[in-house]
Amino acid sequence: MKCLPLVISSAALLLASCNNSKLNVEEGSPGTGSFPLTTANAETTAATAFTAAFNSAGLADVGGVIGVSASAPGNNNKPSTNRQYSGFLLNVLQKVPFGPDVYPCDSSGTITISGDVTDPFTLTAGDIFNIDADACDDGLGEVLDGLLSMTITEFSGDLFQQMYLLGMNASLTALQVTTASDVISNSGDTAVILDTTAAPFVSASVSGVSMTTSSGSSSETLRNYETDQTVDAGQQGFPYTLSSSGVLDSTLLDNTVSYSTPVQFAGFDIDYPDSGEMLILAGSSSARLVALNNVDVRIDIDSDGNGSVDDTILTTWAALLN
Repeated sequence: MKCLPLVISSAALLLASCNNSKLNVEEGSPGTGSFPLTTANAETTAATAFTAAFNSAGLADVGGVIGVSASAPGNNNKPSTNRQYSGFLLNVLQKVPFGPDVYPCDSSGTITISGDVTDPFTLTAGDIFNIDADACDDGLGEVLDGLLSMTITEFSGDLFQQMYLLGMNASLTALQVTTASDVISNSGDTAVILDTTAAPFVSASVSGVSMTTSSGSSSETLRNYETDQTVDAGQQGFPYTLSSSGVLDSTLLDNTVSYSTPVQFAGFDIDYPDSGEMLILAGSSSARLVALNNVDVRIDIDSDGNGSVDDTILTTWAALLN
């Protein structure tokens, strides 16, 4: 699963959307798939679920702006204390009252920004932002189309000092990025809690009812998903953590699976996790993905659902995910 890069260069957009209510998939909740997990399909299933979970974190980190995990390890943007946490929102607040305002993109196309903001010096619950891209070409090889709507649900702190707790709900409607080699489209809802009050330690939580990502001939839908992540750019090695749960329906899999992280993943910088576990369920069968270190990984398979490990696969993160 690829995470749609929701970055609009001409608007310096940061999406950080959230909601206090989180949707949980409890550990042990079965997937709806009828196929058993075996040595023949466990690697593909584990890789697909792991990548989907890590990429869902990118919904809280548009274009790597806030320095938390934006994609599966090996492709992350390096966290930085110099990141601007709220450039888009600050730019919009300085234009209050606004909208609909049409802005030309760097190369061609337009971005239309509209909404309703109560106070030009801060954010308030109920503030609305709408960003509508029409063939927006930033001149850097990406063309953006589609609508992103955001509603503030809570805010405390100082946006201008970039130390705050921010809540938004967001809706993505056929939000599509076209590159020279791919077309990636996202539709669905997401809710994120972004906390920068202890920056450079940043935490973010993403949850939603449904998010569909399509790329080329493949398509994936996350349902009842939640991902919690942290990154500490003030510590040596930029340590990160990630826990996630959800139900995944992918064209790469025979049927739907559910996943959870009974032991959260943890690692450093752009490395693969060096600890953590993911439990994947398909019907009564299961596979447990165990990080042995940032190089090696183990998959324990219970094909018949009796609670005992039937087969074990030893591999590396690089071999599993590439």
